[in-house]
Amino acid sequence: MKNSKILLILFLISFSFIAKGQVSYEPDETLIYKTTPQTTLKLHVFKPEKHKKKDKRPVVVFFFGGGWSGGSPKQFYQQARYFSERGIVAISAEYRVFKKHNTTPFDCVRDAKSAIRWVRVHASELGIDPDRVIASGGSAGGHLAACTGVIEGNEEVGEELKVSSVPNAMLLFNPVIDTTEKGYGLKKVGEARKTEISPCSHVREGIVPTLIFHGTADKTVPFENVQRFTKLMNEVGNSCELIAYEGEGHGFFNGSFFRKKNTDVIFNSTMEKAMEFFKELKFIYK
Repeated sequence: MKNSKILLILFLISFSFIAKGQVSYEPDETLIYKTTPQTTLKLHVFKPEKHKKKDKRPVVVFFFGGGWSGGSPKQFYQQARYFSERGIVAISAEYRVFKKHNTTPFDCVRDAKSAIRWVRVHASELGIDPDRVIASGGSAGGHLAACTGVIEGNEEVGEELKVSSVPNAMLLFNPVIDTTEKGYGLKKVGEARKTEISPCSHVREGIVPTLIFHGTADKTVPFENVQRFTKLMNEVGNSCELIAYEGEGHGFFNGSFFRKKNTDVIFNSTMEKAMEFFKELKFIYK
């Protein structure tokens, strides 16, 4: 019995040392940013080491994918930790989805705009710079991030609209960018409203700098959609870069934390290119 206790203590000590050497993909804090009739919505916050409220760090807000029907903030935990380790506050946001809350893509867009606005309103508490807010996400979450930067209106009733819900940059992973018959989501937004929250239909001068990652073999969100969006953006003088991953399909960017069978080769590639994008914008904390 005595030997068993000793072995248990040694195991726990060993485990604690191992754990200290591993990266934690759990958020450092969760904060409620919105209360809706269906649920309360939280931000899963990842902080740089020794982060203080007086800091004015850049912040990136991620929205998970799942066709506006499901999904989890965990999808972007690995990306969030990557950026937090490099001095950027990173947040993976919850939003309402159809399977849990019987909501529509229009509700999702309002939630995304609420998240960006809340982060900006609470900049001093979060230790972030309200003028260096990056919206990001994948697939339907990439659509939400794009909508915060492109779609005017569709704001949540009762919020402080004097504070902008428009980010200062967008980082998009295989985003839904056209909700008409040419893209993805027509059945979910409806024929009568097919262009209302379709970023391709709302490109204009003055949209924030954008970087897009997309697989050329994506069978869910056609590669043509992001090619067209990029062309439209650049034609009116906006800065938009598309980085194509040849032969890759939908969700190619997920790291090994969220997709256990994935290696981190492509994950690391997208993260390195994202950091280059941030540096060009001076969205790096010094």
